[in-house]
Amino acid sequence: MTKDLTRGTPWKLIVQFALPIMAGNLLQQLYNTADTIIVGNFNGQQALSAVGACASLTVLFTALAIGFSIGAGVLVSQYFGANRLEELRRYAASSIVLMLLLGLLMSVIGLFSAELLLARFLGTPQDLLPQATLYFTIYAAGLVFQFGYNIAAAILRALGDSKATLYFLLVSSVLNVALDLLFVAAFRMGVSGAAIATVISQIVSCVVGFWYMRRRYELLRFSARELRLDRTAAGRVLKIGAPMAIQQSIVSCGFLFLQKLVNLFGESMIASYTVASRMENILMIPIIGIQNTMATYAGQNMGARQPERVSKGLGQGVLVSLLLTAALCLCQMLGRGFIVSAFKLDEAAAAICDQHLLASALAMPIFAIYFPANGMFQGVGEGFFATFCALLALGLRVVFAYCLYQTARFGYTAIWWSQAMAWTAALLTCYTHFFRGGWKKKNLVR
Repeated sequence: MTKDLTRGTPWKLIVQFALPIMAGNLLQQLYNTADTIIVGNFNGQQALSAVGACASLTVLFTALAIGFSIGAGVLVSQYFGANRLEELRRYAASSIVLMLLLGLLMSVIGLFSAELLLARFLGTPQDLLPQATLYFTIYAAGLVFQFGYNIAAAILRALGDSKATLYFLLVSSVLNVALDLLFVAAFRMGVSGAAIATVISQIVSCVVGFWYMRRRYELLRFSARELRLDRTAAGRVLKIGAPMAIQQSIVSCGFLFLQKLVNLFGESMIASYTVASRMENILMIPIIGIQNTMATYAGQNMGARQPERVSKGLGQGVLVSLLLTAALCLCQMLGRGFIVSAFKLDEAAAAICDQHLLASALAMPIFAIYFPANGMFQGVGEGFFATFCALLALGLRVVFAYCLYQTARFGYTAIWWSQAMAWTAALLTCYTHFFRGGWKKKNLVR
């Protein structure tokens, strides 16, 4: 069912639209966390560290899928807001074909570059390299389906249907955990079992996504002749999506450099960083939910020529983001001991992880304020500015981390404290641009 976000109380619409996205993100993070718990408990800390060593690479490829999908979603949402359905169909069809082709290309790149990226670029320790390479090689085979799922989800969200992605993720999450238990716990297949479980889950979520889209929306029932790469439509999708993809990739590349720094400190640090990063992703659930909602909300309202309503929605969206994030941060601060024990970390890794969990909970409100504005700029078509903010934040984070880890005051804690410093700079830059108001003149519907 489509949802019109151009009328009604902004915060109510934002909450209603964001809740299914948050629930879907929660499911996704829970099954990612279940992966880590199952691998750590049944195969030991070394296997957990091997999977963790691949995390920054998996995030990079996922970021490309999400970034280009957001670009397509922005165009679809604005044409939907303008009630220009024929053009909407053309852009949606071209986006699907384009994303599947990009996904196939990423699968090929991932399959043939796994060991090179892990060994040469990330500096993965030699004792972890065989398991890490095996995990990522299998994971890369499923990237085409990950791209397919993301474009289906982006198109549906652009039409106001945020509940659909919750259903897809519910199916894939339950399946992934069940297959993890079967392959890792029962069949003792180790990291390869965890990777195979993930790929099968991605295939299912992709197939279910396209099936639902075709069955539920007559508007999105494309004939074989319509599913072709329209050069004009694909060009605009790439033009809008490239800055989003670059932005997402910049974030991920920042994590690649941080992973390389983490790897310098050995297995205990890698295991600790893996666990703390999983927990950070859970803290980000309401933030990402509001960010994605603001992209659709801003897109529809800009298509309907209502920029003042976009501003009002952003203020209310930030408040919702802050309140929900603060509740999760408090839970993490109080439950650090339980989290550490659940992953079976050794004493050294547990001590590091405890510090990281506390620091990330204290820094997360910065993200809660910044990311809704980032989503708004994506929705109005200010993709290049959003990319600039991400480049600024990640560049500063890497610089701060690499400079400060050598100091007596910070040491390895620079890996996480650099995050708060860098994103504060991005936040100030972002809101300076917002209050100047030039974005109000932006509109992608010709």
